[in-house]
Amino acid sequence: MSPSESAALDQVTVLTVTYNSAHCIAPLAAGLAGLPHVIVVDNASADDSCAQVRTHLPAARLLAMPANRGYGAANNAGLAEVRTPYALLLNPDCLVQPGQIAALVRGAQTWPDATLVVPQLTEASGAPQLNYSWPRETWAPQTGGAEGPLNVGYACAAAMLVRMQDLPRIGGAFDPLFFLYYEDEDLCLRAFQARRQILVLPEVRITHLSRGSVRGSRPWCAEYWRGYHHVQSKILFAWKHAGAAAARRLRRRALLAAALNLAARCLLPSPKHLARAWGRLRGLAALDTGALAQARRAAH
Repeated sequence: MSPSESAALDQVTVLTVTYNSAHCIAPLAAGLAGLPHVIVVDNASADDSCAQVRTHLPAARLLAMPANRGYGAANNAGLAEVRTPYALLLNPDCLVQPGQIAALVRGAQTWPDATLVVPQLTEASGAPQLNYSWPRETWAPQTGGAEGPLNVGYACAAAMLVRMQDLPRIGGAFDPLFFLYYEDEDLCLRAFQARRQILVLPEVRITHLSRGSVRGSRPWCAEYWRGYHHVQSKILFAWKHAGAAAARRLRRRALLAAALNLAARCLLPSPKHLARAWGRLRGLAALDTGALAQARRAAH
């Protein structure tokens, strides 16, 4: 490791949130083991995620949450412990090397108006993932076209460098309103509206084994909750940023689409997709935006 790389890595805390992610820890640790600042927040995993962290990342600080309070809330707990100028939010299903992390830090140092800095995420094959775009409610998402540093309106938080001193300027870190999904979209929209830069560095390419961080003995249950939380967060995002009337209209359309999708899945059965469709329908049926927002924010 060069002196410049070592100096950059001393400026950043890598923060990862685990939830039944034991299978991800060893590959993740291969790139993080030598870093000076690593925090792992475990979201009340039912597997041996914590034991794997202690084995493969013994120098990391492990915060074990008493209950699963959601992805954003777990990240917030970790961010509260960060004492470095930068934090790198990193999904446990990412494969990263110290040089890539150092490059993100140097990019942030070069572009002081950048509140959020992200790499180009790729599949294991090297194909680019769609991890950045203009604000997605405004522009059709595209990816893979950046040839140099690029300001965007949205970036995925699977690998995202945060300039810690800027968080108060954009209304803080993640909104606990979003249990899972849309928390990064909300963060980026707030940064965009505050005229802070969301910077893509396409020359930094990090592999993201998408949806690989949760694997358990009940995969259909995981798909159910994926559908449940995704659709709820989508409606809550509309409620927060477009108002209650817009959220009600979106919920009505989503209910019809979810019912039709569930019927189609029953005719063409696929256990994974059927579980996810059922989760969407149940998530919409159970949603009371105002009450849920009040409860989630009061809990944090």
